[in-house]
Amino acid sequence: MLRQLALADMGAAAQVHRIAFDQAMPSLLGLRTPDEDRWFYRERVFPTCRVWGRFEGDVLSGIIAFRDGWIEQLYVLPAAQGRGVGTELLDVAKRACDRLELWTFQRNTRAHRFYEARGFVQVEQTAGARNEEREPDTRYVWRRRTLDLCSLVV
Repeated sequence: MLRQLALADMGAAAQVHRIAFDQAMPSLLGLRTPDEDRWFYRERVFPTCRVWGRFEGDVLSGIIAFRDGWIEQLYVLPAAQGRGVGTELLDVAKRACDRLELWTFQRNTRAHRFYEARGFVQVEQTAGARNEEREPDTRYVWRRRTLDLCSLVV
């Protein structure tokens, strides 16, 4: 089941984030405590983003948080990866926005493959000076394709 999350889901969303993040970036393991993760979701993510989740039964298996053309968070539990959960969540944001941007760490090659396979294009790389982790990162952009009526052959 796919649905928009409520603040009551904040703890589960923070847990999905932490499990998926730690699996993707083990060198940053322990960056935050569970209490810090819950604070971040309660105070920063839920007040500013539309947050959606994918459930398998009662278990939250993936989340996406987006706003104003930006994907702030997209995480899928390792056990649910490769089964379309991330694509389904990404499609929620794509339906709501004509253009989306996001940052991902350069070392997260799985994320790069995921986004590029879904139409995102790399537009910038940095050494990580602007992110809290000081981890080199890449900015991606996706734009909705529009039908150019002038190019249609009649």
